[in-house]
Amino acid sequence: MTEDRTPAVSDNPEGLAADEEDEPIKGRKNGLYGEISDELGTSMKSGWADTELRGLTPIAQAGHAAERRAKLSARFPGERLVVPAGNLRARANDTDYAFRAASEYVHLTGDRTEDAVLVAEPNGTGHDFSLYLRPRSNRENGEFWLDGHGELWVGRRHSLEEAQALLGLPARDVRKAAEELAAATAVPTRIVRGYDAALEEALTGVLDAEHDDELKVFLSGLRLVKDAWEIGELRAACDATVLGFTDVVRELGQAVATSERWIEGTFWRRARVEGNDVGYGSICAAGPHATTLHWVRNDGDVRPGELLLLDAGVETDTLYTADVTRTLPINGRFDALQKKIYEAVYDAQEAGIAAVKPGGRFRDFHDAAQRVLAERLLAWGLLDASVYDVEKVLELGLQRRWTLHGTGHMLGLDVHDCAHARREQYVDAVLEPGMVLTVEPGLYFQQDDLTVPEEYRGIGVRIEDDILVTADGNENLSAGLPRRAEDVESWMAGLAG
Repeated sequence: MTEDRTPAVSDNPEGLAADEEDEPIKGRKNGLYGEISDELGTSMKSGWADTELRGLTPIAQAGHAAERRAKLSARFPGERLVVPAGNLRARANDTDYAFRAASEYVHLTGDRTEDAVLVAEPNGTGHDFSLYLRPRSNRENGEFWLDGHGELWVGRRHSLEEAQALLGLPARDVRKAAEELAAATAVPTRIVRGYDAALEEALTGVLDAEHDDELKVFLSGLRLVKDAWEIGELRAACDATVLGFTDVVRELGQAVATSERWIEGTFWRRARVEGNDVGYGSICAAGPHATTLHWVRNDGDVRPGELLLLDAGVETDTLYTADVTRTLPINGRFDALQKKIYEAVYDAQEAGIAAVKPGGRFRDFHDAAQRVLAERLLAWGLLDASVYDVEKVLELGLQRRWTLHGTGHMLGLDVHDCAHARREQYVDAVLEPGMVLTVEPGLYFQQDDLTVPEEYRGIGVRIEDDILVTADGNENLSAGLPRRAEDVESWMAGLAG
């Protein structure tokens, strides 16, 4: 990484203040260069080609985003609504984490740039929507080559005119956003909190935490039913994820020679080639690590004869993510006990998937899968069948010692999408066509669990697929990966050969 990256003026994450646009950029405290000569300053101001992009057409989701904004407008008449994308976050000193825009903002705009803000101003009959965005870097004051966020440091960004053509929304300079929004104190205002502290501070006098929470809840619920374009993105995410799992199986030999890190890196490479990134931290859990639900350290050994639980998903360039899990025999074949446990989880998942259909309750797939697992735990003698029947086990939740988690969740822009929606819209809701959810039962026998036979200890199995609710049932978007034990073994053998 180059050494002399100069921080933005006054270390302001939003760039230059409006009244500082023509002031010179401050230098880095310990930079190797001193003052800029007049000759260099003059040279850098000229000799650059016109790179403005003209004749742009709207992005694919622009029309869908407009429909979502119309629903938002109808829900909050007469109120100003502020939806920030978020800011860069420092990783260490002057290096930042990779930016990922807030899902609420992306869903309503299709834009994915940092510091941006969507504003809905009430107009008497609805709302006028506009965007505040970073403009192109200023070339007169040297911002484009001296500022840490200048375009010669971080790359070209769209001009306001280009963004307007692409997104179908008027665009303004985000450096003026806080001042302009704070000036209109008479307008009832709501903001999606947690993404832009400077805006929240500027609007403190007109905000109400309870009202803001209502906005977040509504926007979360707005994502429950996916439109055709979103379903296409999730389908693409699942297809790319299939490729990532295939890559991992092909490279299991290198993982055995190194560690779970090889698996993590292999899948991440595919995610970056096919999309934006992984949609969440990949769980590359070999051996007893598979009994830890969110094992993301990924620093353990990969040993033949044990199982690999790989829970990973590719996030598309438009930020929709898959979420898929397969449990694979590292040497290519399940032993008898591994297969028995795997097939119990497979049967539970089959029951869960069958329960995903329009008109069914969201909870139905969880209940169906848990019933199968409770029956197997009783049949294996891990729960005392002389004391409990299946109904009592489920009533008391006794199976949860080994199943631990819920059997699925909504999926979309967030891996746990729509998490802030009202309960009656989500876990207590009836399924509708266009909803996408995961079905992911599991069994986990901890290494120190003295209530199970020793041979069970350290085995963890989960199978997870991404299921679209259709008009007449469901579609498994991740069906490109085999699930039946025999099919998994055949698939792995074919890739090894």
